[in-house]
Amino acid sequence: MNSYITGQTIRKLRENRALTQNELAQQLGVSSKAVSKWETAKGLPDITLLEPLGEALGVSVAELLSGNTITNRNLSSNILFSKFYVCPVCGNIIRTTGEAAISCCGIALPPLEAEDTDAEHIVTIEPVEDEKFITVNHPMTKSHFISFLAFVTSDRVQFVKLYPEGNAETRLQLRGRGYLYLYCNKHGLMKVRV
Repeated sequence: MNSYITGQTIRKLRENRALTQNELAQQLGVSSKAVSKWETAKGLPDITLLEPLGEALGVSVAELLSGNTITNRNLSSNILFSKFYVCPVCGNIIRTTGEAAISCCGIALPPLEAEDTDAEHIVTIEPVEDEKFITVNHPMTKSHFISFLAFVTSDRVQFVKLYPEGNAETRLQLRGRGYLYLYCNKHGLMKVRV
């Protein structure tokens, strides 16, 4: 992680749990003065206290460090609400079906926001036997390429990793309605309604 827990985060989470500084201190086996110092930024909790502190405050260590609590609002488990994350260091691709705190290579990753495709990223879909042949009219050089294609419906995901100097094309079984996502390493995540 590139940050450490802040006093403001501790105070907010403690108040959300309706705990006093003394009650939190008792749960952690520290003095109430220690909790007060953390909340006023005059001290920091020891790293060995992060897990017990997160448990006492009802959050994960990742949420504690980021200051962002995560609530799963994806009650219907609709895969259409998928979010994509791409690590700028190693290129790792991560997909979630709801809110998550994702990090890779020590960097907290924000979810990618999908834009509609533009004139530089034209998608062609042609029927071939019982599948669809998908082509993206896009250069595939080492410095500018389409990294992946994904077709997402309410109940399934088909994902294809693409590589530089290959072709920006694949065959998928496009059943049902959903979105075809493509990720350009220069222009980000884009989507087409299918």
